[in-house]
Amino acid sequence: MKSDAILTDLYELTMAAGYFEHGIQPRATFELFIRSLPPQRGFALACGLESALDFLENLRFTEAEIGFLRRLPAFQNISAAFFESLGQLRFTGDVMAVPEGTVVFAREPLLEITGPIAEAQIVETYLLSVVNFETLVATKAARVVRAAGGKDVFEFGTRRAQGPEAGVRAARAAYVGGCAATSNVLAGSLYGVPLAGTAAHSWTQAFSSERESFEALLDSFPNTGILLLDTYDPLNAAAIVGRLKRKVPGVRLDSGDLASESRSVRQILDRAGHAETRIVASGDLNEYRVRDLVAAGAPIDAFGVGTELATSKDAPALSVVYKLVEMEGNGKVEFKAKLSPHKAYPPGRKQVFRICGNGDYERDVIGLARESYPGAIPLLQPAMRHGQRLGRRPTLQEIQGRAAESLSHLPPEYQSLELAAHYPVEESRMLRELTDEVRESVLRKEP
Repeated sequence: MKSDAILTDLYELTMAAGYFEHGIQPRATFELFIRSLPPQRGFALACGLESALDFLENLRFTEAEIGFLRRLPAFQNISAAFFESLGQLRFTGDVMAVPEGTVVFAREPLLEITGPIAEAQIVETYLLSVVNFETLVATKAARVVRAAGGKDVFEFGTRRAQGPEAGVRAARAAYVGGCAATSNVLAGSLYGVPLAGTAAHSWTQAFSSERESFEALLDSFPNTGILLLDTYDPLNAAAIVGRLKRKVPGVRLDSGDLASESRSVRQILDRAGHAETRIVASGDLNEYRVRDLVAAGAPIDAFGVGTELATSKDAPALSVVYKLVEMEGNGKVEFKAKLSPHKAYPPGRKQVFRICGNGDYERDVIGLARESYPGAIPLLQPAMRHGQRLGRRPTLQEIQGRAAESLSHLPPEYQSLELAAHYPVEESRMLRELTDEVRESVLRKEP
């Protein structure tokens, strides 16, 4: 039986053991948020919620995993009862979450996890990892798709992703961000992401001539075959394509001066009667190169983006954190906050209120969950109760549609690829007052 329960940091489990040994069993609320956006990002696109809910629904420790933990030196003083409790552990808590495909900003809670403190603690590492990575790639994809100006973008990055599983998750997230397809077959099987891709340079090299390789590919794939032109000389290859007396769905350029070569290839194909043949460009592309090719009027119909997309190369991590904000026990609520400089965060369960004007997003207010802003959109929605998912699972196509809709309401100045404006996010008066109360309470307790 596959389990991800011990795909975690050791200290999540040592804390859980310590809670158990000391009888600390309150109901706790943790929130997951991005501390700050990278300098190149004016927004983020929330992604990873469905993966997170799948993990929570299936959380359990196998006998083999428990046996491994028992043998670790860190647990030598921990009672057998703790390990017995791990065998029965399931996630029984509640989740509030921003739906996948929603535009979000720094400091706004994306997930709020409420449950017995050990349950809520153990899941921290996995939730941070999946939300960080999928949000990172979905945001990068949205930038590339915006740069493409309505032309298709294909995700080709699995071979350069930080591991095979990352490639699958990147394909899913890139589709949420607006990509039309992926080369990752497992992502197509698991998530229904459309697939793209037919042959590499080795296909051409395996035949005695380029023409023979092109003819063979079109024999096997008459409706989807994409002929790779730059194994040897791209313009000579385009001329060979031009002499083919058959339908050619597309050609691909993977290197060189893509703007210049695509113009020359387009002219060759058009003169030969292949005006319907699409030109796909790939090769170390990112949103900036795609933008420049579109601005230059390059006759490229679709872009294949790999390394830069699957790794979000220019901003390879988000400062996503998971923090305790509230504890409840014996009928009493204790608000929790971190007060240290540069890493402070406010206490209490929260809601993010999105205020719009003329259909566009104007500003967000982070307030307490009990607050109300008439006319505002509350971003955090119930996603799980008592460990059970609420409502049906949305299709990936629905999530992609939500992302496109959300981005359509974000003014252009916040979507700029460089030096994007800072979207206004403020804290409510009640939240600021609660933060001050907690600060004063903590300082009074110190000698």
